[in-house]
Amino acid sequence: MDLSCTPEEEEFRARLREWLTKVLPTLPAKPSPDDWPGRRAHDLGWQRMLYDAGYADVHWDSSPTTRLIFLEETEKAGAPYVGANFVGLLHAGPTIAAEGTDGQRARWLPPILRGEEVWCQGFSEPGAGSDLAALRTRAWRDGDDYVVSGSKIWTSHAEVADWCELLVRTDPQAPKHRGITWLAMPMDADGITVRPLRTLAGSAEFAEVFLDEVRVPVAHRVGAENDGWRVTMVTLSFERGTAFVGEVVACRRVLGELARTAHENGRWDDPVLRRRLGRLEAEFRALWRLTQWNVSEAEASGGVPGVGASVFKLRYSHARQELYDAAADVLGPDALDLDRPWVLDRLSSLSYTIAAGTSQIQRNIVAERILGLPKGR
Repeated sequence: MDLSCTPEEEEFRARLREWLTKVLPTLPAKPSPDDWPGRRAHDLGWQRMLYDAGYADVHWDSSPTTRLIFLEETEKAGAPYVGANFVGLLHAGPTIAAEGTDGQRARWLPPILRGEEVWCQGFSEPGAGSDLAALRTRAWRDGDDYVVSGSKIWTSHAEVADWCELLVRTDPQAPKHRGITWLAMPMDADGITVRPLRTLAGSAEFAEVFLDEVRVPVAHRVGAENDGWRVTMVTLSFERGTAFVGEVVACRRVLGELARTAHENGRWDDPVLRRRLGRLEAEFRALWRLTQWNVSEAEASGGVPGVGASVFKLRYSHARQELYDAAADVLGPDALDLDRPWVLDRLSSLSYTIAAGTSQIQRNIVAERILGLPKGR
């Protein structure tokens, strides 16, 4: 498999680098982590700059390789991450682009690309996290609407979102994977209550969402009724396939910073630490190659990542935790200081083996869909 870039792709890389060099010094300072209206405005302002420069549609209207180049170069340059817009850009948007009607694409995709609307993800529930298909949030038809009641948890950016990609159970009598429907729910609808959740790292980007007979138009259904599990697999393939590309680049940068810090504070003299950092360097190089392989596979299959995304998600989650454990080793006693670099990242890394599908779930996918092993009983 040829993992090299074409001349046109390299020209795109050079043009993007030049643009980033010009615009990044002009950006305003990042707002406080607790200032969610400010963070929303900052993140959407960056998205609008991308839109005006012609880069906003990279996530959907460009080849997977071009998306990879975009994510790699913006991370290397220290450009803002998608932030509050990540569900719209990296999850809901690609899903609607792949599965939505022409009308749905026309309604929802341009506002995401222009930095005008934020989406959140309403998938997990209390008791339906790892086993997502066990969800119990109920929706029933009433004329041209679905009426939805239930609750969601770990709903990213719900407090500043305009829309929610929502999974509901529309046929409680069907096998649990077959009675689910994917809806786009307006977050200003009557009957929605949002309660922010504070994480171990002190942030509050997640929330509980309570739904009390919320009316969602049938026209907001993406895919057929009761076909939501298949649509969800499209969403999760994007989440596990290309959404972490920038983070792999960031981890490789952190690894270089760890080596420099170890030289400065004398920890580099420890041969065990040197071997540990060397192994992590090899690990992240391999993950980058796996990312390229997954992107090439997506190009061959119409743009949707395949099950190789689960291989990546499984290994990346653990490698990230190992990286920040190594950071604690380099920092020594300073690893307890929340104001030091990498300390909050170490706390957040603990969630990666759970978020976007637990490691146990990824192992099942690899075993059943790649290795062809029988399902566990």
